[in-house]
Amino acid sequence: MSSSPIAGLRAQCGGPRDGALLRFSLGNALFGEGQAAEAADELRRALAFDPAYSAAWKLLGKACLAMDDRPGAAEAWRRGIAAASQRGDKQAEKEMTVFLRRLA
Repeated sequence: MSSSPIAGLRAQCGGPRDGALLRFSLGNALFGEGQAAEAADELRRALAFDPAYSAAWKLLGKACLAMDDRPGAAEAWRRGIAAASQRGDKQAEKEMTVFLRRLA
């Protein structure tokens, strides 16, 4: 992914469309570009908008793992499992359970 989509997403931050989906999309784009630390920051912002956003927890765990932050990854996935369970998102719950098990 080129930096152009990232720039476009960043341009929307702080505006009327700012929210969990925008920040998740930006975090996902940054993670795809190998910018795990910046991705983690944006995913945390997404979770500030919506703490039950299981996809953001899942990707935050992956970003933490990419930064060699195993405790951070484990915490993100534990919180993500709880959020997914609360929302009935069984697939995300199963995936993060597997990620957490592999981490241990």
